Amino acid sequence: MNTNALLDLLEKDARLSARDLADMLDEEEGTVRKEVKRLENDKIICGYHTVINYNRGLKDEKVMAFIEVDCRPTRDRGYDKTARLIASYPEVSTMYLLSGDCDFMCLVEGKTMFEVARFVYDKISAVEDVTSTKTLFVLKEYKKNGIMMKDEDEKKNERLVVTP
Repeated sequence: MNTNALLDLLEKDARLSARDLADMLDEEEGTVRKEVKRLENDKIICGYHTVINYNRGLKDEKVMAFIEVDCRPTRDRGYDKTARLIASYPEVSTMYLLSGDCDFMCLVEGKTMFEVARFVYDKISAVEDVTSTKTLFVLKEYKKNGIMMKDEDEKKNERLVVTP
């Protein structure tokens, strides 16, 4: 079984059934089910997510911010100790160790800009080895997980093509 092809299909559409996957991969349905189960047990598949377009004017919108974090690596653990502590907060939805101008990039979500700012001030900045933070608020999403986001204004401005 081509595990990489299976993962590519699931990454693009996690709602595909085992039957659909088997047909696309020219495999038996039972083989696909076993492979998916193995990948879940081995924590290669870590979850299935829905991409939500918050540009569509939902009542309960959320604020997202990228937080650049600089820190001092610790002896024998490097960045891992600090990363595990910051990543353990439920407000941090995604976190990466980077090369370049900052050490970590965290995607933080909250209900208001003040809530996100307060979280950065009270929690991330207070972590022992953190030396600085920089908060970048997301103003609008254009593309998420490979999917183009459209908003209400875009839909209104779409014009029909008229040909003679």
